[in-house]
Amino acid sequence: MEEKRIGVTFPVPKWFLDRILEEGKRVFVKPSTLRVQPGMKVVFYASREGQAWIGEAEVESVEFINNVEEIIRKYKDELFLTAKELRDYERERQKWHSRGRRPRPWMVLKLKDIRKYSKPVKPPRFIAVSGRYIKEEEYREIQRKSGSREGSQ
Repeated sequence: MEEKRIGVTFPVPKWFLDRILEEGKRVFVKPSTLRVQPGMKVVFYASREGQAWIGEAEVESVEFINNVEEIIRKYKDELFLTAKELRDYERERQKWHSRGRRPRPWMVLKLKDIRKYSKPVKPPRFIAVSGRYIKEEEYREIQRKSGSREGSQ
């Protein structure tokens, strides 16, 4: 039987993740690459510095928005990126588009139940920029290794 996908993970520089895990920012945005639904987990992978899963949140809602200005207007201070950082990200992203292909919309995830792990967890394999799904067994293992309440039951 196929294991159920219960979450996703994306590599993000730690200093951006600190805004979610420590400063209470609740809106995560990135170009859409995976199918994410409300109720799924987002397991935050600190890229560059640390290179480990350091926390998680539950997806409260998912929106797909093409225009960064609309995202900035709608979510303002809840965004984990500043308006300038998001605009810069969009400019960088435009450089990499293939000619003739429409860019993917921005995936806007509103988060709840955000928590930082007491111990970082090294993933067993590389996590690409596009991210990947997390299945039940892997999630249980992350919980166990992170010292989380859910994993130690």
